[in-house]
Amino acid sequence: MNIKPLADRVLIKPAEAEEKTASGIIIPDSAKEKPLKGEVIAIGNGTKDEEMIVKKGDTVLYGKYAGQELDIDGEKLLIMKQSDIFAII
Repeated sequence: MNIKPLADRVLIKPAEAEEKTASGIIIPDSAKEKPLKGEVIAIGNGTKDEEMIVKKGDTVLYGKYAGQELDIDGEKLLIMKQSDIFAII
């Protein structure tokens, strides 16, 4: 995959949804929540007003409705502005 986000945008691969709870109960697909963390796949160059803080390979937390979903080569990815990211884990 050869995608380069522009400006202050970040390409993220969302983490897999939990398959079962801590007590061992299996969660059906219809009840799984959208993951709120993922791995940074690619970053843009930033803008003159905003320096890029995240790096490729970082695990980040982001908002529930942040970013735009993309389907590239059968893989679900998110692209969002760096400002939509809450924290680096």
